[in-house]
Amino acid sequence: MDAKLIFMPAAAMVALTFAVWCRMYVTRIGQMKRERIHPQAVATSAQAAARLTDSCAADNFRNLFELPVLFYVGLVVAALTQQVNVATIGLAWLFVLLRVVHSAIHCTYNKVMHRFYAYVAGGVALWLLWGAIALGWWRA
Repeated sequence: MDAKLIFMPAAAMVALTFAVWCRMYVTRIGQMKRERIHPQAVATSAQAAARLTDSCAADNFRNLFELPVLFYVGLVVAALTQQVNVATIGLAWLFVLLRVVHSAIHCTYNKVMHRFYAYVAGGVALWLLWGAIALGWWRA
């Protein structure tokens, strides 16, 4: 199997991160304009937390630099150790799909339990991906 295929889910995660970044920009600038908040009034994270009430996109953007870091590293490890196969690619795409669901919930209606289920399912997909990689190392 072509090792480059493992990087397609990574590109999809980058696209998701870009989309959430754009959403965050639109929401923050919109609120700042509506409420006439001067940029200097939100110069620190404490000030921003106190003044900017619609933080869903910003919170989700931060989430995209937590578990996904292990995802990106896992894809690189899979490629470098020649473990690009149906299992690793399938689990990678499953993780991306579940992160898209998580982000969509977080950036729209934000029902915590729905978001939690998507987060846990994505985490399980990630741990299974790493399990498949570890199993491949063990068998080698």
